[in-house]
Amino acid sequence: AALSLPAVGLRAAMAQDDGMAELRAVKALHQLAPAEYPATEIWGYDGAAPGPEIRLGQGERLRRRLVNALDQPSTIHWHGIRIDNAMDGVPELTQEAVAPGDSFDYDFVLPDAGTYWYHAHNQSPEQVGRGLYGPLIVEESAAPELDAEHVLILDDWRLDDQAQIDPDFASGHDLSHGGRMGNFIATNAQFDLALPVQQNQRLRLRLINAANARIFPLGLKGLEGWIMAYDGMPLPAPVPVTSEMMLAPAQRIDLIVDVTAAEGDEAYLVRFDRDAAVAQVSFPVTGRGALGRRPAPGALPPNPVTALSTDDTIPVVLP
Repeated sequence: AALSLPAVGLRAAMAQDDGMAELRAVKALHQLAPAEYPATEIWGYDGAAPGPEIRLGQGERLRRRLVNALDQPSTIHWHGIRIDNAMDGVPELTQEAVAPGDSFDYDFVLPDAGTYWYHAHNQSPEQVGRGLYGPLIVEESAAPELDAEHVLILDDWRLDDQAQIDPDFASGHDLSHGGRMGNFIATNAQFDLALPVQQNQRLRLRLINAANARIFPLGLKGLEGWIMAYDGMPLPAPVPVTSEMMLAPAQRIDLIVDVTAAEGDEAYLVRFDRDAAVAQVSFPVTGRGALGRRPAPGALPPNPVTALSTDDTIPVVLP
């Protein structure tokens, strides 16, 4: 019998030796909980949690082949990116879901600079909840003056007492209460992420919320910060961080922060829980990077505005 494949899937199947970089969706073990617990079985791109960082310049072309080594069909959605509909990764709408053992080629231009992410888009509560996501960073042609940059993906995982992911992704309680809330909060799939810094350094923090339903109320301690962009779109002027920031599911915030904590102290990205403020990420201050502070940062370059056209629209007559 003849093999029947969708046209795009057929192109992917015939193009395995063209040098396109792969993202392999696979099961893997990751030490998510503290060392006294077993490693957690996750689903990850290239077996990593989070998946590999993809970093390209504005206007460059992203080319990646999804290879599905899971036992469920899957796709990749490029969250926040303005791309051709065929590349958007929505199963049964913009493409067929990639069957286990099959592959699909994603190939598109990145029109906007900013902080984005990619994630599974078939059976998303389970596949994203098991770790199928990673950061997509599109760099500006004129980047701000910085000493360092950190991409921080916040998530909450629902683990049992053996640090394994709770497999009930169809809980009636979750479905009727706005989504699945985890019981183990991590950054970049680490429960105690610490990033050494120096006093007076200027950092860019790219925050991404990969959680299913959790809103992260966040603040800064030992850091003076400015909000530079929401969801990849630069603000007309930086907004000083003077109160809590709310990072909703799938949302991104770009911050520029100056380290004001003294050498030997720690600065923090703080998470506000119901009755306490806790360290989401700690920044041990190991030395002094400069004698004095810089002036406040200027705005990031704006992304292009595409004019809307009705040339290709189809009129619809409602009964």
